[in-house]
Amino acid sequence: MFLRLKNLRLTIAAIFLGLILVLAPAVNAEPEIGKPAPDFTGTDSAGKTHRLSDYRGKRVVLEWTNHDCPFVGKHYRTDNMQATQKDATADGTVWLSVISSAPGQQGHVSGAEADQLTTSRGAKPTAVLLDPNGTIGRLYAAVTTPHMFIIEGDGTLAYMGAIDSIRSWDDADVPKATNYVKQAMRQLRAGQPVNPRGTRPYGCSVKYES
Repeated sequence: MFLRLKNLRLTIAAIFLGLILVLAPAVNAEPEIGKPAPDFTGTDSAGKTHRLSDYRGKRVVLEWTNHDCPFVGKHYRTDNMQATQKDATADGTVWLSVISSAPGQQGHVSGAEADQLTTSRGAKPTAVLLDPNGTIGRLYAAVTTPHMFIIEGDGTLAYMGAIDSIRSWDDADVPKATNYVKQAMRQLRAGQPVNPRGTRPYGCSVKYES
């Protein structure tokens, strides 16, 4: 009887450990190119709810942003980000700018302030998502502003990384750089493989709550 109880306990422990090992990767998973992008729910600057799954069948671009970051400033001062947004949304692509700056941290804004920034800069996103708790940012392992993601209509992550190839905040570098997002969009429209599919993002760190 004792041996049977002992074996039963060992069996239960093994099953429990196995479940932990199976479930752990799903809990800690980060986005992978060529795999389904993590679904999310977020609220925009006007209080409207957006779910990635709502845009099934449409290409989606996610742009992590912080208006006080000099790297972000470079791309907006030169109209590089606005032109990239306009190019993407011209064919019905959904562009969601995401602000994951926590309250009291650099780049944190209210909905009204986010809208004012959109207007004053002539930005062209579909919507600006406010993510002060960093839920969406952490789900996507967003580490810099900017940090870019392109998601295909079937939900597959097609590109993630930097907006372009020159890692600086110098405005003069914008015309010299390869715009990875525009390039990837052209390749996707032509039915070609995205190359490169992943690059190392650069910019300011995302200002998550500590």
